[in-house]
Amino acid sequence: NSFVTRTNTCGELRSAHVGQKVTLYGWVQYQRQGLFLVLRDFQGLTQIIIPQDEAHSHVKELLSSAPVESVVRVTGTVSPRPLGQQNPKMPTGDIEVKAETAEILNSCKKLPFEIKDFIKKSEALRMQYRYLDLRSVRLQSNLRLRSRMVMRMREYLCNLHGFVDVETPTLFKRTPGGAKEFLVPSREAGKFYSLPQSPQQFKQLLMVGGLDRYFQVARCYRDEGSRPDRQPEFTQIDIEMSFVDQAGIQRLIEGLLQHSWPEERALITTPFPSMTYEEALAEYGTDKPDTRFGMKIMDISDVLRGSDVHFVQNALSYPHGSIRAICIPQGMRYLTNKDLESLKESAKSQFNQEIVEIICRPDGSLKSLLTKFLGEKEQSELIQALNMQEDDVVLLAAGEHKQVCSALGTLRLLSANLLEAAGLALRDPTAFHFLWVVDFPLFIPKAENPTELESAHHPFTAPHPSDARLLYSDPTKVRSQHYDLVLNGNEVGGGSIRIHSAEQQRFVLEEVLKEDSKVLSHLIEALEFGAPPHGGIALGLDRLISLIVDAPSIRDVIAFPKSFRGRDLMGNAPDYVTTEELEPYHIQVSWPLEEKEAKKN
Repeated sequence: NSFVTRTNTCGELRSAHVGQKVTLYGWVQYQRQGLFLVLRDFQGLTQIIIPQDEAHSHVKELLSSAPVESVVRVTGTVSPRPLGQQNPKMPTGDIEVKAETAEILNSCKKLPFEIKDFIKKSEALRMQYRYLDLRSVRLQSNLRLRSRMVMRMREYLCNLHGFVDVETPTLFKRTPGGAKEFLVPSREAGKFYSLPQSPQQFKQLLMVGGLDRYFQVARCYRDEGSRPDRQPEFTQIDIEMSFVDQAGIQRLIEGLLQHSWPEERALITTPFPSMTYEEALAEYGTDKPDTRFGMKIMDISDVLRGSDVHFVQNALSYPHGSIRAICIPQGMRYLTNKDLESLKESAKSQFNQEIVEIICRPDGSLKSLLTKFLGEKEQSELIQALNMQEDDVVLLAAGEHKQVCSALGTLRLLSANLLEAAGLALRDPTAFHFLWVVDFPLFIPKAENPTELESAHHPFTAPHPSDARLLYSDPTKVRSQHYDLVLNGNEVGGGSIRIHSAEQQRFVLEEVLKEDSKVLSHLIEALEFGAPPHGGIALGLDRLISLIVDAPSIRDVIAFPKSFRGRDLMGNAPDYVTTEELEPYHIQVSWPLEEKEAKKN
């Protein structure tokens, strides 16, 4: 309080302050019958007793008439609360301040919504009046926890491990591949800047420049539709190191998270477990497994290989054919027939995958369309392979390995949601399960043209040392030195060891990806001037914090986020500009026909 005119905050007064004269500033949380009000600031709440005597009638009139959320200054004496009126739920609940003088610094007009966490309000209204929503305890807590974590990350990287905090440019040029970038016009006709989706090229160039260890709290941009865990502008903890391998980056990040982890959250233990991309897909059906619960995907191909089931034999006749299943514990007890139908419909609509259900009756027998094709021995082997218990429900899928695993991975998560909604505790909301996923493919077929390849992550990722030769003969079989950090089924970080050979980088761009390497000529040329081996990672700060505080969306941990459609509802951005403002940038707007008509009217 040495920089301001208050003597104390509203959250710090205790019994030890009784008898002291204090000056508090804050917002009126609520006022009751002209007898007392509760004053709130960033640190907490203090009860203010409104004087009832004639000598202080002006103070009584002023505080009794102050609208909720008005900003006031109160000076008074700290007193103990009367016996039996203490409030153990408030840190300041043993005291109250008897007001002697007061001033309304700014009166509040009628609010669009009550500023209380338990009051439901639409997200659009919250975004429109974000400055009011920021007064809520929840958002205040989220932003302060975020600030503390970032500060401790800086301390760990810069003070303890010699990283250099470097700010990289926001205006740059288009990068081939990856997410769609925002364009920024320049005054040179036809030329545009791009807002970088990450500082990827700059951090590699800093390694070429000999900085050895770089770090930045980086602002990044992607011109994509918003999702609950994504924004058009977002923040990442960006890191790059020279002379490092994958294990070194992983140890650094584990230490970073342990050092910065909030004390009030469950402890995290290191080293984090690790699994390959192929293992994650086979057991969880996704490259970002939620390992807080079981229900792993089981391979039952061998159990059913000798059966007379037509669709099973048909699936196994293909090179990558597979029969797999998940077992939903106590599924018959917690799931309705409608739930099971919705699960099967999800697999059909999203993956074109048929699902067969198998139910374990109380007597241990199986109920399914399959059972009439299976002998007692095969049924017994199936029960044993899936460890089925009474009332369990098995969802079985047959077909191409990746499709089957992806479908069952989605059903695994949907089933978990249904079980928890029905009252079965499955995932501990206070637990934090970190996991490294490694050995991703370096290239994947393009969705629009499977005969062509694109980078699974970005074109600067180095091939796995064991697969380096395959890069030139069969690039589809090359694993990468990419690694993802997963927390409770959410990707919170990703990085790789980079290509530091100009020749190899040129080959990947031109021969494998069929990209014009001239766009990256500055980077390729830099690699020819003695570039050190290097690698790095970026942690998605918004997503990481949202998981730590259990927020439903990353918008709840960003001070001024964009809406689901990428708009700023408070400032009404993006907005129109005049023809005169566009003229220096040599741009003309081609209006859709319906907007032309609307402007005429």
